[in-house]
Amino acid sequence: MLPRPHPPAYMRLVSTFLAALILVCYQTSNNIVHAADAAGKATTSNLPTRLTTLKAATLKHMVFVPGGTFTMGDFGPIHNEEKLPYSSATDDDVLHKVTLDSFSISAYKVTYADFDVFTDSTGRSRVAQDELDLEYRDLPGVPAGVNWYDAQAYCQWLGKQLSLSMDLPTEAQWEYAARNAGKMVVYATDNGKIDNGRNVPNLEQFYAFDIKESGIRFLPISKYPPTPLGLYDMATGGNEWVRDWYAPSYEASPAKNPTGPANGTDKVKRSYASEGGDNLQFTSMTFTRNKAPPKALPPTKSLLGHRRTDNPNAGDSLRCVANVPKKLN
Repeated sequence: MLPRPHPPAYMRLVSTFLAALILVCYQTSNNIVHAADAAGKATTSNLPTRLTTLKAATLKHMVFVPGGTFTMGDFGPIHNEEKLPYSSATDDDVLHKVTLDSFSISAYKVTYADFDVFTDSTGRSRVAQDELDLEYRDLPGVPAGVNWYDAQAYCQWLGKQLSLSMDLPTEAQWEYAARNAGKMVVYATDNGKIDNGRNVPNLEQFYAFDIKESGIRFLPISKYPPTPLGLYDMATGGNEWVRDWYAPSYEASPAKNPTGPANGTDKVKRSYASEGGDNLQFTSMTFTRNKAPPKALPPTKSLLGHRRTDNPNAGDSLRCVANVPKKLN
């Protein structure tokens, strides 16, 4: 019998590579399964304690806002010597009187740790579980990035846990609170101004929060001074969903406790996406309006055709209001 010929060297290399690849895939698969098992256990681990802690912290950090009447919108024409608007946008130009009942609003944006208590308690899947999101979502103080429906569900669920009428703030409530109960405050900071590096991050500080692999930059909550009312990160650190459907004008808005149009395509967002530096002076005024669909579109593909795995709502957070006429703490 003739001796069996040895395979060419390149064939041996291919076989070795394929074997190694199969081993890596197997180990990766095992790691994913083990990680999923660990995450599943985490959803029930100490859940009663976590829920009790969340309820106590929520009540402790609700800021009471006494009701009143204010002029909503870009008040530049009645505030500065030039009689000019502060904003170049036109959807905030219609100045109108609004009267609000008293309410309380959270001092802080909701974090992923907070939001996980909600999803774990209700049997929902945790948000931001894709590969790129896992690089940042469990770091301390990261605001939860969620769609509008999940944001409202969280606030309403939390209200039931506390036996309170809770929801997302209306657009009018958010602006009224950001303006220290309706005063003519341009920026929701401790002094009504943008002081880079002191009351908002400058660019160097902002980029220090860069998560290099995902390219996502986040601002952990309460790193900078609160407003005089006691609210943190109203000018930066991520957009915040409010209850209202978006309309390009306030002209049809009622004067008493407005809640926005009955329907629409986009929901209103206030605050601003995580940014630092002088650009906040143009994009993050107390009356600045943003909008987006209440549920983000499916993940898109990059220019190279790779599927994006990051959370499409990574920059969209929330804070809740309690619609009760008395202080909660």
